[in-house]
Amino acid sequence: MPITSAPGQATPGCVPRQRDQSTEDVVLAPRFQSLVLQPTTLCNLNCSYCYLSASERKTRLEMSVPVAEALAAGITERGTDVVDVVWHGGEPLTTRRDRFRALLEPFEPLRHQGRVRHFVQTNATLIDDAWCDLFHRYGFRVGVSIDGPEAANRARTDWGNRPSFDRVMRGISRLRAHDIAFSAICVVTEQTVTQPESLLEFFEDLGATSVGFNIEELEGANDDRQTIPPELVRRFWRKMFDRLDAGSPLRVREADRLLGYLADARAGGKDRWDTALHDPIPTVGTNGDVVVLSPELLGVKDDRYGDFVLGNVLGQTLAAILNRIDEASYVREYTEGARRCRQECEFFVFCQGGQASNKYFEHGDFTVTETAYCRNSKIELARALGEKMGA
Repeated sequence: MPITSAPGQATPGCVPRQRDQSTEDVVLAPRFQSLVLQPTTLCNLNCSYCYLSASERKTRLEMSVPVAEALAAGITERGTDVVDVVWHGGEPLTTRRDRFRALLEPFEPLRHQGRVRHFVQTNATLIDDAWCDLFHRYGFRVGVSIDGPEAANRARTDWGNRPSFDRVMRGISRLRAHDIAFSAICVVTEQTVTQPESLLEFFEDLGATSVGFNIEELEGANDDRQTIPPELVRRFWRKMFDRLDAGSPLRVREADRLLGYLADARAGGKDRWDTALHDPIPTVGTNGDVVVLSPELLGVKDDRYGDFVLGNVLGQTLAAILNRIDEASYVREYTEGARRCRQECEFFVFCQGGQASNKYFEHGDFTVTETAYCRNSKIELARALGEKMGA
């Protein structure tokens, strides 16, 4: 599932536009706010909806320390902006702990200056006291992938087809014992989309600071799943809004985004969304290769687009690589598609033009203007709230 927002950003995936830039001719921000790093390709789970191929997830390739050093140097060169460094696999915690610690050390001067914040997205099965100590030492913000109560996690098994739920809950218990706050991401499947109450109740009790609901979609190796009907998605969001309105303490990423947008619009701050620029979200593989727009493009090969790699940080600075971003055909096509979204879609200001990976994996085309992600996570969300407000 895509990383659809960078942690900590009020306007997800976007940065403010400079006032002297046209709203029509600029889509990507000249500077990134999020840097996604792949410390390892290995994953200890074999989730049936994963977009990565089984062969890739079974292979242990680990990022080298020189790659981390090059990236820290790249952040140092870019000035004083804060960068969210997001460690995302594979399963990041299958990285040998000594290696992971060595990868973090080059960023320490920046972190102590307040210029780097570490995030990790994990399945939590490997979290123990030692990992909690590492999270504390390096100031990590933790995200856990879990799909709800035990029955909702049938897709999340290990390579021996054994369920992972008990191990996930054990890892969460370690986080709570060490007073480490965590957020959650839940994949909503064709089965669980009809059970919003049980999902919401579970996350209310889990202890997460917030939850994001990713409606399952076709992506990468996950290309044989059934598309969830929009009326079921809208009902799911409507039930979520009803529960929040009834006093649920749960913070839901999607509700926060939409209600935040509406609050800004009512307060005369709609321009903050209308003029936002897309974070290019550079993603760096274990070997130092760099792709942009979507972490899901890392490792993908295509007859038309090649491997989507713009360069390698062991041979060029990150700034030099990103300075050539417009030379990539997929980036040019994505910006064309985002401009078309602006012209054609009534939801553009809230949606911001959709996710590159969804456009590619659903249509093989970055210029398309509507995807299942747009419909499920933006359009049906907004329609559900509209129905509730009009009821």
